[in-house]
Order: sequence, then structure tokens, then C-alpha cells
Amino acid sequence: MKSVTRSLRILEAVAQHQPVTVGELTKIFELPKSTVQRTLVTLNEAGWLRANRRDTTRWEIGARVLAVRPAALQGSSLFAAAHESMFRLRDALNETIHLSVPDALHGMVVVDRVDCDHAVRTFHAIGDTSPLHATATGHAVLAHLPKSEVDEFTAGTLEGYGEETITDPAELRAELQRVRDRGYAVNHNQYLPGVCAIAAPVLDGGGAPLAAVAVSLPDSRFDPDRLAELGRLVTRTAADITARHAG
Repeated sequence: MKSVTRSLRILEAVAQHQPVTVGELTKIFELPKSTVQRTLVTLNEAGWLRANRRDTTRWEIGARVLAVRPAALQGSSLFAAAHESMFRLRDALNETIHLSVPDALHGMVVVDRVDCDHAVRTFHAIGDTSPLHATATGHAVLAHLPKSEVDEFTAGTLEGYGEETITDPAELRAELQRVRDRGYAVNHNQYLPGVCAIAAPVLDGGGAPLAAVAVSLPDSRFDPDRLAELGRLVTRTAADITARHAG
């Protein structure tokens, strides 16, 4: 049991300090480097941790944690509040609807999905992750974070996924202001080629973003003339979820 407790404490420390080195964890826990390294390797093999893509000497939370979180959320009040509203939005538009939650400033995680019946449609697996700066759900959340958190986020590298990805911090901040002004965010091929989405935030009582609901559709069915209509429906759905979750 002692080794299990130690593994959980190290997992928590990685989540708090990621990406973190073996040496940094050794100082935190005052444990032998070999013990920490062995625990990290075990957690990596189980999928709970992974080496950072840019610096393999640093460790970060793995896909297993991101997959377990959505499963836990399915029993939460947020999931219950959203599900019926998502079905209504799907029935109104016959496009894929998904609900995503922020993983701090690391990205968005899909926690629920309602599929349409088109033969050609977008697909987002439960537990899928995506970047904040290149997606509609990410923009919907970023637009409602405190300025200090947005500044922290934009101080890092904004990776480009295609020609439409916003990688300039000033341009991203301007786009977030547009999201606040109109109430919804738009992703037109910014992350995945041929995939578009319109998203709006689900907020808590203090106005902080808990999640974002989005309609996702292939670029071939994206009609700019319908953008205002789609935005209005998605925004209304997000407001319904917010009210249900609060009440």
C-alpha cells in the first residue's frame, strides 16, 4: 500500500508541476532518484503519465487520466444538465454535438457527444483532447477566463495546425474579444482540415467557464450565411445547460 500511495502522490505532483523532471520530483518528495524513476516508468507503462513531446526528460499527465476524467464526469450534474439540451440541438440541426471541458490551460477534453445521421459527419471520441487556441470550444472557454490566465496562456507557443490556425497572441486576443461580443466561437479549419465548429460556453454562477457545447460539421456543409443562425442555437443551448446546472 505504501508504494500505491507514493505513486498517487507522484501522479498528483506531476499534474501540478508538469512538465516536470525526475530531479524536481526527487527534491519534492526527498526520495532516491531511482525510486522516483521506477514509479514514473510504471505509471507511464500504465498510461497515466507520458514523456513531454518536446523534452523527453520531462513528464506530464497521460491519456489514461484524460479518459478517466470524462467517465467520472458522466455521473456529474454537468453531464446530466447537458445531455437533453444536446439532443435537442442535434435534432434541430442534424449535426454532431459535443460537450468539452477544459483541462486547466492544457486543452479541451470531450466528455459527451450526440451523433447526427449523415453518412459523412465529424467524429470526436469521448476523451479526445484538442488545443485551446485552435478550436471553437477552446476559444469559447478562453474568452471567459481572467485576463491573467489568458496572458499566461498566450505567453507560451501557439502551435500551428494549418494555415487557418491563429498562432499570433495579439490576433488570438482580438478573436477572443469577438467571441465575447457575439457570444459564440467559430472554428473554420483551424485545427483539423475539413472540420468546422461553432461553440458557446457553459458558465458557473460567477461567470467562469465550466465547459463548452459545440456543433461540429464537415466543411462541405458549412454555410457562412447560416452562421448567425447556428451561433444563436448553440448559444441558446449553452444558456440552457448553464441554467439547468445552476438550478
